Amino acid sequence: MKSLMPRRLLPTPSLPIRLGGVSLLVLTLTGCVSFSKDGGMAPVRAEVASAIGAQAAKVATPADSAIVADRAKANLAKPLTADTAVQVALFNNRGLQADYNALGISEADVVEASLPPNPVISVNGVLTEGAFSMERRLAGSVLDLLTLPARKKIGENLFEAARYRAIEATFRLAADTRKAYYKAVAARQRVRFLEQARLSAQAAADLTRKLGETGAATKLDQARASVFYAETSNQLAAERLEAGLAFESLTRQLGAWGADTAYKIPSRLPTLPKKLQTTDQAEVEAIQKRVDLIAARLELDALARSLKLANATRYVSVFDLAGLANFERTKVGGVVEKAHPRGGVLDLQLEIPIFDFGETSRRRNVEIYMRAVNQFSMQAVNIRSQARSALLAYRAANDIARQYRNNVIPMRKAISDETQLRYNGMLIDVFELLTTAREGIESNLASIDAQRDVFIASVDFQSAILGGGAVETASVASRD
Repeated sequence: MKSLMPRRLLPTPSLPIRLGGVSLLVLTLTGCVSFSKDGGMAPVRAEVASAIGAQAAKVATPADSAIVADRAKANLAKPLTADTAVQVALFNNRGLQADYNALGISEADVVEASLPPNPVISVNGVLTEGAFSMERRLAGSVLDLLTLPARKKIGENLFEAARYRAIEATFRLAADTRKAYYKAVAARQRVRFLEQARLSAQAAADLTRKLGETGAATKLDQARASVFYAETSNQLAAERLEAGLAFESLTRQLGAWGADTAYKIPSRLPTLPKKLQTTDQAEVEAIQKRVDLIAARLELDALARSLKLANATRYVSVFDLAGLANFERTKVGGVVEKAHPRGGVLDLQLEIPIFDFGETSRRRNVEIYMRAVNQFSMQAVNIRSQARSALLAYRAANDIARQYRNNVIPMRKAISDETQLRYNGMLIDVFELLTTAREGIESNLASIDAQRDVFIASVDFQSAILGGGAVETASVASRD
């Protein structure tokens, strides 16, 4: 319900004075606000360089685009490592640039929140029987002006949260790129191993066929050797497809296209690290360092300030101040006389919720804030669990990979050598020889996967501590 306060006619000369007083109040409540030179990227670059040792760059001008393109091409000109792949992605990936644009939008929001409300000017004219009266009105929201410092602080909190969201997006891209890199290299290593295995299977099939021509091998032995060769060829074809898809997945993360897609990656994974980079304080570090939790905390603070502001002003919904100046032009004998000011009016309007006294807004605000608090608490609980899960997966993956490297693969080689000797001595048949070869292939492929999982688990562990990634534990937990 609107209550309109009585209008008080003011002498014309005093109206500018009063509006000048309002202007002075505006200057008092507002500070010197300006945009940063880099769109708020300085803290993002510093945190990314410190945490993952990479350079973050926002592409805002054609000159920026040329610089990052040259740097990316220089890295793509030589075989990629995991670190150079991450750097190329940070330079090239347009999705990350979109996240940086969101940071720039947030800075615009905080600058806007720091500015006083724009005044509204309206002019009305009425022509009646030779007289023309004109009313000019200058209106502005006094409530928005009085709450300007609080709204500015809320905007600053949200801008700081946006910075951490940009850091999180950078960490996420870096983690996804590393995992895509390790998967692509592992897929290529599997292809290389199966190519060698197919050559061995082809030689075995040819030898068995020749032995069959002399009667030294049965048709069953020849069929088994031929099937083994065909199955190995099919497995190789499937692995080549997987390698191609993994390479394209990495290419998407890198943001490469055209001639840049001809980059090279190694054909083998790096050796396993001698020492795991883990800590028994993973939960504590995750709570302290997770950028998504820090951003959520800043957003929660901004919400608290916003709801406090809403609670403080809930009894006054509209608080507008308007200054009016009236002029009248008259005609005497067909001649328009000079306009004469009729006076000024100060019009103050307030909307007062007399029916619920803001109780519905208060209750709603309480529930909104408590919902955010509960969501934040649940996020903290989940982060602790993610840190523990990532640590378990990292250690388990490392144990499995070392078991393959130190025990399974050497034993498989010994079994294969002994089986070959027995076959050459005609102590076993082709079936047992081929069965041993097939088991050896599967063990070697599983060893490559285990080695790959160690590097992926290390990325997941870092992401669980810093933020920006999803933990992948299914590959370890579901392996036979």
